[in-house]
Parts: sequence; structure tokens; C-alpha cells
Amino acid sequence: MAEQKHRILMVSDFFYPNFGGVENHIYYLSQCLLKLGHKVVVMTHAYGNRSGVRYMTGGLKVYYVPWRPFLMQNTLPTFYGTLPIIRTILIRERISLVHGHQAFSTLCHEALMHARTMGYKVVFTDHSLYGFADVGSIHMNKVLQFTLADVSQAICVSHTSKENTVLRSGLPPEKVFVIPNAVDTAMFKPAPERPSSNEIVIVVISRLVYRKGADLLVEVIPEVCHLHSNIRFIVGGDGPKRVRLEEMREKHSLQDRVEMLGAVPHARVRSVLASGHIFLNSSLTEAFCIAILEAASCGLLTVSTRVGGVPEVLPDDMIVLAEPDPSDMVRAIMKAVSILPRIDPQVMHDRMKKLYNWHDVAKRTEIVYNRALKCSNQNLIERVSRYLSCGAWAGKLFCLVMIIDFLLWRLLQLLQPAGDIEEVPAFILPHQHQESEVLEDFKEEQCLG
Repeated sequence: MAEQKHRILMVSDFFYPNFGGVENHIYYLSQCLLKLGHKVVVMTHAYGNRSGVRYMTGGLKVYYVPWRPFLMQNTLPTFYGTLPIIRTILIRERISLVHGHQAFSTLCHEALMHARTMGYKVVFTDHSLYGFADVGSIHMNKVLQFTLADVSQAICVSHTSKENTVLRSGLPPEKVFVIPNAVDTAMFKPAPERPSSNEIVIVVISRLVYRKGADLLVEVIPEVCHLHSNIRFIVGGDGPKRVRLEEMREKHSLQDRVEMLGAVPHARVRSVLASGHIFLNSSLTEAFCIAILEAASCGLLTVSTRVGGVPEVLPDDMIVLAEPDPSDMVRAIMKAVSILPRIDPQVMHDRMKKLYNWHDVAKRTEIVYNRALKCSNQNLIERVSRYLSCGAWAGKLFCLVMIIDFLLWRLLQLLQPAGDIEEVPAFILPHQHQESEVLEDFKEEQCLG
């Protein structure tokens, strides 16, 4: 029996030309699904003058809908404003399944709601961890509960992330699957010649914000430099906390030992990593840190805070973990320096090839899609009962939002019947390229941006 081929719509506010873990995940997953014979279309908001329909490597079609971001690359929540364009895309592309990414994305939440209203199966991937106590997390968790109350299947990037998502959303654990991120080992590989051991270079590449532990770096770097005279730091990244790092460098006269690179284009990340011996991650919360995978693939020993899903990422002999405390992080760095002579970058790279690859992620995601499409269809009454269980007042509000969405969808069917929307012809490229060629193209696209 031939394998079932899907027509998938990936939806998120976060996509190329923006760079980050979610953006890379969607791109690489889409490319590998295309190579497996599925049709994949991406929907995101417009970025600058990048609006309309664009094609990327491998025939990946991207709809940059004319919505502008208003905060942290998120579009303004409209509830129903996106319904007409999402309906048109679903019909035009003959989509069979909608896959939303990231709980922060308002476009993702709206697309999943509209898709369920129209009877499509939906899958959601959560890429982050959230708290339970602060006002922002409480509201976000309620929105997530609304979205996931009617989702077919969900995916998390680590077991810690799964526990967090299940607790926040009330989703049955059997509907949540753990599929980790991966790394492009063809792009991230060690330098041909190992960096000199006369000087130990510690690399930091991250956004310089509170959540990424930039305040920890301010305390850790001077202490490490004081304890070890042959350690030098390279800090790549930008953000509001960069000023504190610059002040620290001036205060302790470390201009010759702490190099501030500013924002590093993704195409240059590998060359920066390959120049170092140790990668330092100081995040205060992390569902799954792709930066650690990229560093390990380049042959760097990793020192990281023991938070979120980080302990699940690498084997114990490839990472030194520390509590998010300056003194413990200094201890971990000293331990990493002592075991550095036993590290072989090429051996580490070869291990990463076996541990993580995007084709494995795509095949596992394909299994989740198959399960989602086997889920039974719910009528309006069954969907209402699901939303009512979301809370005394929130459940009733969710029901009202969903019923209005259902009525607007019916109105659209009257004003513009599905038969009046032209379906696009199939556009399939022969996928005979090797993985390295496909991923190399992405690297070029990022450079050309």
C-alpha cells in the first residue's frame, strides 16, 4: 500500500527572513517533508516589502500575507480578520492538514481556530517554556488552552516542554508527542585545523536579553578571566543587555580579552563557533537549545545552565551543566577547561550526525500527521462541549468566539462559494538533490536575505 501523501500548511508569525530557532525548524522540516513527497506551503506575515507569494528552495511556497507585526514580530490579534484569507489559501492549495508553530504566534492561534471551524485536522508544535505565576504567562496559558482544546495532535521539542505544555493547556498527554529539533551537520562542522591550545576561546552566541542570562555573563566573565589568564571570550549577539556587557568590559579593563561582535548573521555563526574551544549557554529558561547542537556539531565542548530541556540535548560527556548561579557557572567552566584536552572535535561532529538529523525529524512528524488525520471529526455540539470545559467564564467566552467564527465561515460560504475559488495547479520539483545541497541553498538565501 502506497504511503499517504499530505498537503500541509505551516503557519507562524516567525519565518524567514527573520532568524531564530522556530524559523529554522519550519524551514528545514518543510524541506525534508517536500523530499518525502508531501506538499508544503508556509503562511506568515509580511516582512518589510516582502509580501505576496514567494518560492524558496525545493519549490517551498510561502504566503507573506499583508499583515504587519506590532510587537516582537507578532501580528495584532484580530480573531476573525484572517478568516477570509486563510480560507482562500486552504481551498486554493487543497490543504489536508494545518500545522501551527509557537504559542507566541497570534497568526498560528487564529489559523488553527479557523481550520478547525472548517473541519481541517490541525497539529501544533510548542517551542518554548512558560511560567504559571506572572500575568503574561497566565493570559498566554489561557489562550493556549483555548487553541489546544480542539487540536488533533501536539508536538513538543523536549520531555520537559511536554510536561510544561500538558500542565498549561490541560491537553491529554497521549495527544502530545516529543520530537526534538535537529542540526544541519553539513553546515556546522569543525574547522579543518583545531584552534591553538595556547589560548582557550569561549564563545557565546545568543540574544543579549534577560531570558538568555545576559546578566549572568556580566558576573561570570570577569571572574573566569581573573582565574585563568589564557582564556578569551567572543560574544556574538545583540539586545538590550549589550550595554551591561560593554560596561563590564570597561570596568574590568577586559577589552583585549572580551570581543563583542554584535549581531552575527546566521551564515557566519559556524565560522565564529569554529574559532572557539568551549560554547557557553547561560539561558534562564529553554525548551530546547538549537545553539548547543550547532556548537557541538562544530566540535565545541558545551557549558550550560541546567534549565528546561537542556539536560536532554547532549550526552553527559559532551556538556558540563551548572545551576543558573555565577559561582556554579564559573566552577563548570573550570571543569570544562580541565577536560578540554580529551575532546576531539571531529569525533564529536560524527556523533552529532548520528544523534540529530532533520530527515529523522520529518519522518517522525509524518507519523504524527497520519495519526491526526485518523482522528474522528467533531460536530459543532461536540466542539462546544470541549470549550466549555476550559473554565467557568473562559469556557463560555471561548464558545462564543468559536460560534461567531462558525457563523462567519458559513456567511463566507454564501458570499464566495468554494467552487468560485480557483485551485492552484500542482507544482512539484524532482527532489534529487542531496541534503547538503538543499541546506547550502538555505545558507545562501540567508546571506542574500
